[in-house]
Amino acid sequence: MIFKKCYKIYLIGIGGQGTIKTATIIGEAAMAQGLNVVMSEVHGMAQRGGTVVTEIKIGQVESPLVERNAADLILAFEPSEILRALDKIGKQTRVIANSSIIVPFTVSLGISQYPEKNQLFDKMKKELDNFYLIDAEKLAKEAGHLIAANIVILGAAIAISGFPVKKEIVEESIRKNLPARLIDINIKALELGYKELSFVFSE
Repeated sequence: MIFKKCYKIYLIGIGGQGTIKTATIIGEAAMAQGLNVVMSEVHGMAQRGGTVVTEIKIGQVESPLVERNAADLILAFEPSEILRALDKIGKQTRVIANSSIIVPFTVSLGISQYPEKNQLFDKMKKELDNFYLIDAEKLAKEAGHLIAANIVILGAAIAISGFPVKKEIVEESIRKNLPARLIDINIKALELGYKELSFVFSE
């Protein structure tokens, strides 16, 4: 399959949320579909509580990093992390954010302050044309385990118009990249996330 456009995905979260695993699932699914894929090195503090960023380009790519204001899609696994991604957001960027908060260790230590949740969400809704909040933890619990919250967000991403990788191929990538005991939970989580946004982009 020839995908001429370069589709740019910026994933950001907290260590332990599955940001890297989600990027791997997307990347391997895209390759299985015959698409060219480049994924950046993970940067930030990958230990639990630190910021983790992964950047993926699918299609015709010249460099692995997402340029300023050029992301097609941003996946924020922790809502306040959107603030670190603002320079990647352009007029056409779609942003999916988990509404469930994880307080960073810097806040717990008193080094920094966490933004007020409702003010943060109101700011994002006001400033971004394509901002979607997903209660990923709630849906993950419904699927069977909180650990699947990242896959809920991935399911919502697949529902977005223009996402270049087919849902069934992502499902196969999940089966290849996750332990057998977690497959059913994560496939259900993917479906629940997909349903959250599929009606928005249905024809």
